Amino acid sequence: MSDSMTASTVKFPGHDGDEIEAYLARPDEARSRGGVVVIHHMPGYDRATKEMVRRFAELGYDAICPNLYFREAPGAAPDDAAAAVRATGGVPDERLVGDVAGAAAYLRSLPGANGKVGVIGHCSGGRQSVLAACHLDLDAAVDCYGAFVTGTPPEGFPMKVTNLVDQLPALRTPLLGLFGATDQFPGPEQVAELESILTRDGKDFEFHTYPDAGHAFFAVDRPAYNVAAANDGWERIAAFFGTHLEA
Repeated sequence: MSDSMTASTVKFPGHDGDEIEAYLARPDEARSRGGVVVIHHMPGYDRATKEMVRRFAELGYDAICPNLYFREAPGAAPDDAAAAVRATGGVPDERLVGDVAGAAAYLRSLPGANGKVGVIGHCSGGRQSVLAACHLDLDAAVDCYGAFVTGTPPEGFPMKVTNLVDQLPALRTPLLGLFGATDQFPGPEQVAELESILTRDGKDFEFHTYPDAGHAFFAVDRPAYNVAAANDGWERIAAFFGTHLEA
């Protein structure tokens, strides 16, 4: 593990061949390694998410975060881009899967890639991480408090989103889930429902719920940040990807 890395903005073909922007970080050490697709949260392609990308490079992975809002708002500030996408109901599921597929293919094409790719997301990105893992040949997936993997959005919810219950039987990868006990979306009952479905279907998964944490406990730039939960969560993520993404 080294903190020497290179980070840059790149472009690659996403869903339907659309060229989209992404943030890439790579460790400088010359060795075979896996890759991680980081799906940004609903607030967008922001500084905090890019810090996570760099952290994965520090852990020894090639890591990339596609700007899921690039089509609607190229060059816009994260808040403005997020507002533009919310106004249209959010990122369509089919497009998300296509963009993650393009990001995974880009990682696998890099020099030194061992061909293994994991995906991780927080908040809306947690749900999208599970979605991608149900449709793509990936090697590991992490869901950090993804809302509406199970459960139903409340009346008046502004995003056009459905749960993934009907798609969960197709989950193709081991799944790590990290949740806060005081979160509402997903609440403990929704996490329990997800655990029950995955157990019924014989899926490979491990879940951890932090008693004093709520939604967004990984977000260092938000009041919900929970140091103890986030630190433990990062250790579990590193161990999980270490198991599934090493050659």
